[in-house]
Parts: sequence; C-alpha cells; structure tokens
Amino acid sequence: MREPRDVVVTGIGVLSPIGIGVDELFGHLRENRSGIRLWEAPEHGMRLPAGVIERDFAGEFSKLELPYLDRCSQLAVLAARQATEDAGMQTFDHLGRRAGLYYGSVRGGVKTEHDWVLQFFNEHKPYARPYTLMACMLNAPAAHVSIRHQILGPVNTHSSACTSSGAAIGDAFRSIRDGYIDVALAGGAESALTPAFLACWGGLRALAGVDPTDVSRSCRPFSKDRTGLVLSEGSVFLVLESRAHALARGAKIYCRIGGYGIASDGYHIGSPKTEGQVAALHAALADAGLDAEDIDYLNAHATATAGGDPVEAQAIRTVFERVPVSSTKAIHGHLLGAASAIEMTIAILAIDRSFIPATAFLEEVDPACDLNHVAKMPLFDRRVRHAMSLSAGFGGTNVALIVSDCPDLRRKA
Repeated sequence: MREPRDVVVTGIGVLSPIGIGVDELFGHLRENRSGIRLWEAPEHGMRLPAGVIERDFAGEFSKLELPYLDRCSQLAVLAARQATEDAGMQTFDHLGRRAGLYYGSVRGGVKTEHDWVLQFFNEHKPYARPYTLMACMLNAPAAHVSIRHQILGPVNTHSSACTSSGAAIGDAFRSIRDGYIDVALAGGAESALTPAFLACWGGLRALAGVDPTDVSRSCRPFSKDRTGLVLSEGSVFLVLESRAHALARGAKIYCRIGGYGIASDGYHIGSPKTEGQVAALHAALADAGLDAEDIDYLNAHATATAGGDPVEAQAIRTVFERVPVSSTKAIHGHLLGAASAIEMTIAILAIDRSFIPATAFLEEVDPACDLNHVAKMPLFDRRVRHAMSLSAGFGGTNVALIVSDCPDLRRKA
C-alpha cells in the first residue's frame, strides 16, 4: 500500500463567459457581473439567453492547425496553456509517465459536426473535409493538449454529463494521492452553442426564457420565479501536483484538494435523486476526514430548473446544518462538461481571496429550496478553510469535491 500524499493546486486556466483568466473571473464574481447574453439563430427563429465568450480564437492558431481544431479544442488548448503558465511548468516531457491529463466534456466538436451535417444535406457533398472526424472526436481536446505539453502518462477523457470535469479532477487527484503520477492537468471544455444542440435542450422544456427586463438576469437558481437553465461555453484547467513535487520546484500554491466523492443515483436518466447526491457529499467528507460543520462554503450545482433545485436543496439540508450556499451559474450559466471545473475553481478562489460568492438575482427563494443562501452580493473578508462544490449529471452521476486552505505553504494571492 502506498502512503497517501497531499495534492495541491498550482495553476489555473479559465476561458469563460465571466472572464478570461483568474483575475477577470474574480472581478465578475466580486461584482456579481453576469456574462449571460442574447444568443440568436434567426434562420431557426431561436432567441435564447446563453453564456457566450464573445471572442474568436482562430487567430491564435496557424492555418495548418485549424482544420483539426473545433472551437471546443481551441478553448481547451488555451485554458490549458494558461494553467501551465500559471504553474510555471509549460511542458511535462521531463516527467515521462509520471504526468497525466484528465479531461471532461459532454459533446466535443459540436460546431465542426454541425457545419459538416449542413454541408452534407444542403450542399450534397459526398465526403467531409480532411480531418473533420478528428476535429469532432470527444477526446480531441485532450489529445491536442497532451501533444502540445508533452504529457506522456495517462490521458483520459471523461463524459458523465454535467459531472464530466468533476470526475476528471477527482480521478487526477486520486492518481496523484495514491502515487501513480506526480503531476496532472485536469479540467474540461464545452462549446456546443449550435441550433440543433440547443433545440435538443428545448425539447426537454428545460431552457430559461429571455428575461423581459434584462437578459443577463435570465438564470435564477433557487428563485421562486426561475424559468430554467442557461447553457454556456468555456474551458477550465487546473494543474495538480503532489505537495512534495510542488515544494521541490518552489511552486506557489492556491490550496490543497481535500476530498472527492462520487456516487450514482441508479434511478432515472433525466431526473435527479436526493440519495445519490447525499452519498457523494458524505463520500467527499469522509475522504477528506472532515465533518459537515467544517465546510465554510458550498458551491451548488443548482441549474435553475423546477425539478433539479429542490432535490439538491434537500440533499444539502440532509448533510449540513447551515452551510453558506450559492450557485454561481446565475452569472456564468451552465458550462455542461466544464461546469464542475469552473465551480471548483470558484471554490478555490473563495479560499484564495477570502470571500464567499453569491447567487445573483435571488430575490425570493423558492420555499422548497430553503437553505443558508448567500444572495445578491458576495461576503468579503471571510476566511474560508474548506470549500466544497457539488455537481449532478444526467444519467445519475454525482460528484463532490473539497478544497482546503494550506496556510503553511506559499500562496498565490
């Protein structure tokens, strides 16, 4: 049996509707500034709120690279680059098989697939352009990142709906803790804002309508007047290392990863179950060796759906007495496969910047979602020792992650 090792976070990369990079992300969280905008597909009569990154990143890549790179892969490559630069470790080849990559996504290269299907049916082209298939692959972003950074150990792609990047980070954490590798790049990416994909979600009657007064207020988790979820795009990656490895190279450290819990509902492919979420929360606490009262902040999955929020609220009430809770999806929307990664990163910033994020636009709480809500504006100058994020995905997979302060080590802030 290997002796368990401490695992720390030394790098963060973020491309999201509420910021490119950690400082922009924190700026939006500090002011509760929404990144949700109006997304339109006039040819399909679609007008929806969405978390859109209003930048084209094609100019970051050469003409030879672009045929292989769907927008999802572009976001992943750039977020991974940010994370590795933040950690001061741009390449991993010197680690050989002791470095790994763990990646999560729901759909992969949707934009490339969408464009090819239009060409097939409308232009009657018999064959796709070269490399279309490679650009569409679910594991393409992970492959591109591993090639660029020479990650030669395990390169794994997770797809468990909204918990995809959470499970990826959890497996990276366990691999380092248990001694199989020393360093990991872990996270997720999603860029699926196409008419056909959004129409699938519309068929579930799960999407929020455009708020009549301000589109940026369209996502309202836990609110009595919530109307549904808001889909978004983005990518988040973290650099994880064993504590010994980070200290040996003089790395600056954000926090320590304390615990990981994963559990399945075994209930319904599209409806959540309280018991599965409770099991994931308890598993993460046990893994971290913590009690429920040790947690100072919980970032909830809360998608602002009628069926999801009350189930999660009940799970949180079952495990915790009065833990401060918020859902930051109100301002960044639902990043699907990258949702866990951005929400865990926000939990890390709660520790690193000594604040508790808020649920924006929470005016009147649904009585079925009664919790110790941090509403409207964040709480500042609050020491957060242990923070948790909870994610729940279609298919019934639930993931809880705990990050903890490590004041004895050098900090990023």
